[in-house]
Amino acid sequence: MSTSEKSAQPENKDFPLGTTATTARLHTTIRRICYVLLFALVLEGAFTLPFSLVWYGWPTLSVQQICSGMHQVMYNDPTFHCKSPYPLSGPPFGGPAAHQGQTTAKDRWGIQPKPEYPSIGFRELITIYRENEKKAAAATPGG
Repeated sequence: MSTSEKSAQPENKDFPLGTTATTARLHTTIRRICYVLLFALVLEGAFTLPFSLVWYGWPTLSVQQICSGMHQVMYNDPTFHCKSPYPLSGPPFGGPAAHQGQTTAKDRWGIQPKPEYPSIGFRELITIYRENEKKAAAATPGG
């Protein structure tokens, strides 16, 4: 075998039986891409929740109040309140769905359902929460 033929052959890096150098490079590339995407998804998940909480009004409202406010807007149900602490026997792990059979949502149903609830703007839940408090205080006698 001449020297030019030896340099043309790939180095043997103890590939599994039947794996060519081209396939090994492909697997290495795919593995690297998967690591990068996994890392990006972890970072995205770690930063999305805090930014979303601040967007909806977190320092002023508690997480439970934000949850309740979002459900009240989504289901058009001002009486809904999120449970805290949430029971482990509740949905989706057990029991019926939280809004099973609810009829208060204003959605257009079809092949592709379209929600009719308004989108919530930056820290808009704070004003919604305060308006609901004023309505509740006005509805109670002596308040």
